[in-house]
Amino acid sequence: MKVAVVGATGMVGEVMLKVLAERNFPLTELIPVASERSVGKTISYKGQDYKVVGLADAVAMKPDVALFSAGGDTSLEWAPKFAEAGTTVVDNSSAWRMDATKKLIVPEINANELTKDDKIIANPNCSTIQLVMALAPLHKRYTMKRVVVSTYQSVSGTGVKAVKQLENEIAGIEGEMAYPYPIGRNALPHCDVFLDNGYTKEEMKLAKEPQKILNDTSFSVSATAVRIPTAGGHSESVNVEFENDFDLADVRKLLSETPGVVVQDNTDTNTYPMPIYAHDKDDVFVGRIRRDETQKNTLNMWIVADNLRKGAATNTIQIAEYLIANKLI
Repeated sequence: MKVAVVGATGMVGEVMLKVLAERNFPLTELIPVASERSVGKTISYKGQDYKVVGLADAVAMKPDVALFSAGGDTSLEWAPKFAEAGTTVVDNSSAWRMDATKKLIVPEINANELTKDDKIIANPNCSTIQLVMALAPLHKRYTMKRVVVSTYQSVSGTGVKAVKQLENEIAGIEGEMAYPYPIGRNALPHCDVFLDNGYTKEEMKLAKEPQKILNDTSFSVSATAVRIPTAGGHSESVNVEFENDFDLADVRKLLSETPGVVVQDNTDTNTYPMPIYAHDKDDVFVGRIRRDETQKNTLNMWIVADNLRKGAATNTIQIAEYLIANKLI
């Protein structure tokens, strides 16, 4: 099993290598791939050193699977080249997510849609993954009508430059800015770029991607995405209106029985999900589960996950694991 990690020297790429090792992914040959400026550098994996190669060389090496986390432009240009060479690509960028010919996969929800013919598979947005992990079982049971979500997203979702900006501000050092304003002691209602409708790209991903993953346009999602000064882990305040009524004990039971979801919901002991607790974990944590007392059949909850792991690297690798387990590669 030849595995290429495209963007191996980036923030998500490094987490991918860590997760591959932790999960004992069955690879026999690792091909770390990065941009020209990183070619020739050495990365370590399970105590062994590997030389970073360029994209063209990696395509020529014909890996069985290529795990992409190198940005949308790179994916648009290079994913088809890998696919033409017979490689199955799992892409972590936004490049292919809303392409009608590509599957958008969260393994616990819709991996059964995958076939041998899917040579480019899209990994959803980090905020979307944790949202649908909690929504999918509830939708199946109670039928969603409308979701209102406000996110509290960590700077690691922007990348290394943003993490450095926050660290510099904490240390009182002037440095390069990833954001148009300070992020320390601040909150920016501005994730990704603004669109003509007044929403950001991140907010529209949250609106559209859940419908594609759940293969259902009968419910709607309205989002406000906010960047906050946490180093890792995204949080979401979620309000869901259902067609059918629910019992809170049943909601908690249903979520706690959902693979990949952990319920942390006890106000007596101040038990609720927090980014600091979700750090370096693969589960999606759900708490503050309560009825919206202003509206019929409506639920409030708080969802937290490590955006670099389940929100990116782990979900990508889980897709590859599913492909191997089901002999699709």
